[in-house]
Amino acid sequence: MIDSHIDSEQDEFIPKADHTHVGTIADLKSDNNPNGLRLTFALAGNQNSGKTTLFNYLTGSNQHVGNWPGVTVEKKTGKVKKYPGITLVDLPGIYSLSPYTDEEMITRNYLLDEKPDAIINIVDANNLERNLYLTLQLAELGIPMVIALNMMDEIAANGDVIDVDGLERDLGIPVVPIVARNGSGVEDLIRRAIGVAMHREQPPIRDICEGEVHKAIHSIGHIIEPKARARGYSARFVSTKLIEGEDPIKQAIGLTPEEEKIIDEIISEMEKATGLDREAAIADSRYRFITKVCYENFKRRRKIGEQSASDKIDKVLTGKYSALPIFLAIMLFVFWLTFGPIGSRLSEGFSELIDTGIGIVDHALTYAGVSEWLQSLVVDGILGGVGSVLNFLPVILILFICLSVLEDCGYMARAAFIMDRLLRKIGLSGRSFIPFMMGFGCTVPALMATRTLENKRIRYLTVLLTPFMSCGAKVPVYTLFIAAFFAKGKILVIFSLYLIGILVAVLMGLILKSTLFRGTPAPFIIELPPYRWPTPHNVAIQVWEKIKDFLERAVTIILLATVVIWFLGSFDPKFYWTADSSQSILAMLGGLFAPLFLPLGFGNWQAITSLVSGFMAKESIISTMAVVYKAADQGLQTVLQSIFTPASAFSFLIFVLLYPPCIASISTMNKEVGAKWTGFAIVLELATAWIVSFLAYHIALLIL
Repeated sequence: MIDSHIDSEQDEFIPKADHTHVGTIADLKSDNNPNGLRLTFALAGNQNSGKTTLFNYLTGSNQHVGNWPGVTVEKKTGKVKKYPGITLVDLPGIYSLSPYTDEEMITRNYLLDEKPDAIINIVDANNLERNLYLTLQLAELGIPMVIALNMMDEIAANGDVIDVDGLERDLGIPVVPIVARNGSGVEDLIRRAIGVAMHREQPPIRDICEGEVHKAIHSIGHIIEPKARARGYSARFVSTKLIEGEDPIKQAIGLTPEEEKIIDEIISEMEKATGLDREAAIADSRYRFITKVCYENFKRRRKIGEQSASDKIDKVLTGKYSALPIFLAIMLFVFWLTFGPIGSRLSEGFSELIDTGIGIVDHALTYAGVSEWLQSLVVDGILGGVGSVLNFLPVILILFICLSVLEDCGYMARAAFIMDRLLRKIGLSGRSFIPFMMGFGCTVPALMATRTLENKRIRYLTVLLTPFMSCGAKVPVYTLFIAAFFAKGKILVIFSLYLIGILVAVLMGLILKSTLFRGTPAPFIIELPPYRWPTPHNVAIQVWEKIKDFLERAVTIILLATVVIWFLGSFDPKFYWTADSSQSILAMLGGLFAPLFLPLGFGNWQAITSLVSGFMAKESIISTMAVVYKAADQGLQTVLQSIFTPASAFSFLIFVLLYPPCIASISTMNKEVGAKWTGFAIVLELATAWIVSFLAYHIALLIL
């Protein structure tokens, strides 16, 4: 327990983490810290336990929070609002300190190598038994720790009871009940974390193991203790990891051949005596202790075998025959909301507002008598190009709201579960569906989310297939062309585009699985979080992050691309101003590649130039068209109707859907899988886009 003086602001001097400075508790609340006191707390816990929600509450950040596992794939840092002297580190969620994926390595390496002043272990109170398995491993690290028992509001709502004092007594670690979503108990949590950090209160070494396992841990501990301490590791932690067979730990402490031989003999004797292999013996001992702790301190109102509300809903939403039709129906409903009467009317109203503003600026520049080229740059280039992209902000906003609501309520995890059977046929698992779904928003975080995948083969294959998912940046292109050519069947057309992207990914997955990525997919295990009502705060954060990214691109990348396109389209090869864009530098450059696209139905330089600008950002396709055609929104639709046919328009949309993503996504892909595979992905996507567009064009000619 923490002494009562921690709750006050006394000037008791306490050693700093590096033992070179002293400071007071009050120093942590001040930006000007004369005594140099600084503390670092690590947030560690299972996936989807509420770490990022707590991080956002304490730091005032707006990091992405989702009701599904694996949202955090990088560590994030921030200062605690009320205690600027405290740095909070949000680590990716893990289930064990025996890592298998990249984000699990990030968490373990940080805890072992950086050694924070304290660990705040976030525990989902609804899944106490599973969460405590990681808690016991964290306790072995010898780092001061406090347990944040999260989601206690749901425990109360369910009529369940947790004896917090009894849990704290049995574990020997401070336990603070909290509700991270509304901040209940968080102030007490941070104060107790300060207490254990300042007083160096390491979790007590509890002999939770019995019999031969207990004997093996202590025998190995005597052998490796000096070397473990030299590396700054807890002897208990090293002993258990050696029993579990972790080579990195063995190499880190530098065992001699003789020591390795003795340790192997100890482990062999333990396995013979217990009848279990080394990993199972440790796991069995931990779960025996956890079961006893939970039995004594956690009383569920629901009887054994009785279904929860989430279980009853899942019987329908994840049923063998109902799951897929319901999923398709939900996605159709999302597209109807986005591109149907609501989205269309909002977009038209917003477009009229932007056109009115551009018209006012145009008249003002004419009245001021500015030069023709400057007026063209401002009106046709900057405002016309960027404005043509902003016209579609309402549509994108509705789409992101729908996806965020589905994520926050817990349905996305079910979608991954539903898709596991289909994805396994192409060598993946349901876990790959999570990056795919994120790809409908933005390809960059989707590619980063592949770090949660089980092995290199599955990860690389997922990276190659994720860009075929239609990102939100392509929505303005779809909206413009569908309004111009497919107004009567717009919902079906937009649904078909997303479906074609998925089907192409499946087909390419089958091809790659049979050639470059042979192997059997790993078993898919995913935690299905309880259904929760979406919280306006979480949804608002997620939507704002996506909209902010859209707006930032509009005033940076798209603006730059628009100005460059305007310049190249307004001057001829001798750099003379020309009102005839067909004589411009842009027309000359686009004309070089136009013949390659004639079989696809859109072999004109304007379309090719727009596709090239799309490498900067997919929204730039619209801004480029607005510049080269010197038209915006409704005027641009009219121009497109005179150049494209319904068949060539659909072919163009297919190419936009499938060709390589923006430069930011390509850069992210390079970081994740290297230049070789990134180059292969670009060639693969270009070839796929050309072939599928060719087929779509000639099939459409027969139908339309």
